[in-house]
Amino acid sequence: MLEVRDLAIARGGIAVLERLSFRVGPGQALVLRGPNGCGKTTLLRTLSGLQPPLDGQVTLAADSLAYASHADGLKPTLSVTENLMFWAAVFGTGRAAVETATDRMNLRPLAARAAQNLSAGQKRRLGLARMMLTGRPVWALDEPTVSLDAASVALFAAMVRAHLENGGAAVIATHIDLGLAEAEILDLAPFKARPPSQGGSKGAFDEAFA
Repeated sequence: MLEVRDLAIARGGIAVLERLSFRVGPGQALVLRGPNGCGKTTLLRTLSGLQPPLDGQVTLAADSLAYASHADGLKPTLSVTENLMFWAAVFGTGRAAVETATDRMNLRPLAARAAQNLSAGQKRRLGLARMMLTGRPVWALDEPTVSLDAASVALFAAMVRAHLENGGAAVIATHIDLGLAEAEILDLAPFKARPPSQGGSKGAFDEAFA
């Protein structure tokens, strides 16, 4: 479903990762680990097509990936249900998918509440529930458990597990153990880009001063 070959990526014009290769197939999850600033978010943005790689190749079917960043992507004046219905309309999924997402992330008691009146954790649960409405087989998730309590982390893990069991795939940047037996861990530290003077990614130095 997703294949990466000899990938090099940059943040702010400076190379952060290089020589990165991996594959994620149906029913598989890849958990990205590494210190802050190592390039986890930059990698997810590159996989999602939000920025081009410096080098290498990302093989992914068109419109097959859904990306959840640090922002929850909510319309504050709309209710929980209205927010989900909006995204269901965007992606062409139906009311049944909204009902499933509502129950999966335990949002039923909040269904009529405006998003602006939710707590940080409740907003996060609503933002993550949107992933179920995309109908896309590959999920890219950036620190998805931020603001979630233990019970909500368990709900999210169950949502991802169900996605994998249905043949989906996921790439997740998180330091939390989600208890996913299907998950492989990829430590990004060994792929830190070398400075240009040490043979780092071609073009990184020039791009920094473009």
